[in-house]
Amino acid sequence: MPREQIDASSFRLLVEGVRDYAIYMLDPQGRVVSWNRGAERIKGYEAGEIIGSHFSRFYREEDRAEGLPARTLATALAEGRFEAEAWRVRKDGTRFWAHVVIDPIRDASGTLRGFAKITRDLTERRATEEALRRSQEEFRLLVESVTDYGICKLDPEGRVTTWNAGARRIKGYEPGEILGRHFSTFYTEEDRAAGEPQRALETAVREGRFEKEAWRVRKDGTRFWASIVIDPVRDADGTLLGFAKVTRDITERREAQRELERAREALFQSQKMEAIGQLTGGVAHDFNNLLTAVIGSLELVRKRLPAGDRNLALIDNAMQAARRGGALTQRMLAFARRQQLDPELASVAALVDGMKSLFDHTLGPAIVLDIDCPATLSPVRVDTNQVEMALLNLVVNARDAMPRGGVVAVSAREIVVTAAMAASLSLGEGRYVRLQVKDQGHGMDAATLARATEPFFTTKGVGKGTGLGLSMVHGLAEQLGGRLQLESREGQGTTASLWIPVAGGEAEAPAAPVPATDAARSLAILAVDDDALILVNTAAMLEDLGHEVTIAYSGREALAALASMPHVDLVVTDHAMPGMTGTQLVEAIRRTHPALPVLLATGYAELPNGESTKVPRLNKPFLQAHLARAIADVMQAQR
Repeated sequence: MPREQIDASSFRLLVEGVRDYAIYMLDPQGRVVSWNRGAERIKGYEAGEIIGSHFSRFYREEDRAEGLPARTLATALAEGRFEAEAWRVRKDGTRFWAHVVIDPIRDASGTLRGFAKITRDLTERRATEEALRRSQEEFRLLVESVTDYGICKLDPEGRVTTWNAGARRIKGYEPGEILGRHFSTFYTEEDRAAGEPQRALETAVREGRFEKEAWRVRKDGTRFWASIVIDPVRDADGTLLGFAKVTRDITERREAQRELERAREALFQSQKMEAIGQLTGGVAHDFNNLLTAVIGSLELVRKRLPAGDRNLALIDNAMQAARRGGALTQRMLAFARRQQLDPELASVAALVDGMKSLFDHTLGPAIVLDIDCPATLSPVRVDTNQVEMALLNLVVNARDAMPRGGVVAVSAREIVVTAAMAASLSLGEGRYVRLQVKDQGHGMDAATLARATEPFFTTKGVGKGTGLGLSMVHGLAEQLGGRLQLESREGQGTTASLWIPVAGGEAEAPAAPVPATDAARSLAILAVDDDALILVNTAAMLEDLGHEVTIAYSGREALAALASMPHVDLVVTDHAMPGMTGTQLVEAIRRTHPALPVLLATGYAELPNGESTKVPRLNKPFLQAHLARAIADVMQAQR
């Protein structure tokens, strides 16, 4: 058999055996003249069913209506080849996505003998590609629709190439305004100057991720606190294609966190100060008891020594030290808000004006005093002695902060604290008089300012301060329903503001002193105290005044003594006693002896609410003259 016939026969068998491709021939008019196994498998026709039929049978009806089969052959003739992907139709009417190639076949003389047509079924591949395309489109829509996160893509140099809705909302730029620009546009000027944008990209490349919280800038120039993540984007070979950048505006979350931290710090500070106050108040109370015994005993000893005795100077020195100890405990009780106040309506302007002479003597020639307190300020209800002491404390602190001299400004203003202001000032809403003392001194750093009102904390040298001045002012302000506010910076001086609630009404003139009564009359007095030192001292002072004294070491002993005594003119009792307090003793006495006067000796101001809190009180420590005066006032009130 000739070689050409063997080759032609082998080629025919090869073509007919192919199953993945439909390979067949058309005559010049487009009729099918050959049909391989691939054509049978893909299109569903047996050779006997299709040979002689026009190839337009494989086209959809709408394609045939548009003349697409004829144009396909015309294109193959005109261009020497036709290639396309399109829908085609199987014998059973189902459609498949086909890749079609049609080549014209000519003989040696160039005469058209027909067309070679190859078709491949790409339905599965197209479905896969379509699924991938839909997935990519859905992902694109998802990313573009996210509004809580600014998501964008950067090229390897950091220029913005994509921009989603979240980025528009957070940063304010429309896509046309930002695409192609460098992402450093969003950084603050100082961060750009420090090279932060480039460092962010370098970190992402080196470590595979960059993450940070920092200030960023919107289109309108405003700043927001941002959480930023930058990831490098690479292809399968590891080549850097760019960066994926995700930004979230967490300004509100940051403020909420800071507010929570401030609230926690305020609570901690409040609890700490409360604990210190309780400790300080307890120590001051016990110290007052000791001082009462010391002062009373010193007084009695001094009275029994002859004039000119050389021991008198030593006793006077001890008495002066005891009185200084008493002043110290009053400051401690002021911090603990447990000193007794005697409030009255007062004018802040008149109070400050009355202290001008004292200020002048206290400040010295190097200090200029500037007072600005309008007389039109509303009155406040205060213990004037305590406020004067507090104001003097603030002025002395201002003086000590300016060893080379300067101006101490004392001013007062009436201010309405609104709901918006109340939280930042730690005050209730309402009207206040703000009494300020401002200096031009060295000021305080943040750590010193935070501890300034703690008791016994001082920056002054040894012997120059107890550390109780500001704590006393703080305690007084709290007890008045106001607040001590300190503002200071190193090198910029300090401003101390004492906020006092406005009381309303007219400021009262000082009350006329109660005329002294004749205290020489001997009284039958029941003295009650659980501390033997105090009780013995009080009894001795009373006896020295000429009174007949019965003692009791507890409330129950006092009630028993009262039941057995034929006559009692007065009961003098301590308040803080175990088992039965002084106020509870008063209530028990009033049930059996409603007319019997009682004098309550205590260092506390905060007694339980009730009728018993109206009992006349004598502050510890007290001198014999204070005791005599208190007895005279109580007995005067009985008349």
